[in-house]
Amino acid sequence: MTIKWLMGLGVLGTGWLTLLASVMLLSSDAPAALVPLATADFIDALPDHISITDTTALGTVLVSDDADFVAQLYRAGAVVVLPAGLMGCAPLT
Repeated sequence: MTIKWLMGLGVLGTGWLTLLASVMLLSSDAPAALVPLATADFIDALPDHISITDTTALGTVLVSDDADFVAQLYRAGAVVVLPAGLMGCAPLT
C-alpha cells in the first residue's frame, strides 16, 4: 500500500512539473524562468542578453525580453525550464 502511495505521489509530481514546463514553453506570461540544477556549462552557454537574477538552492532564475527566451535556455543545455515570478508563486528566497 505504501509503495502505491509513493508511486502515485511520484506520478503526480512528474505531471505537475510537466504541466509547468509546458506552460512556460507555450506561454510568455511568466516574467522569469527557473532552471533547476543549472550547471556551470549551462551558465557559460547563455547568450549575453539573458540575465541571471538569482541563484538559489532550487535553481537559477533568469530573465530576458527576447521572444525566443525559453528555446534559448533549452539550447544552452537546460533540462527543464519552469515559470518563475508569477502571482501566487512561492518566493524563492
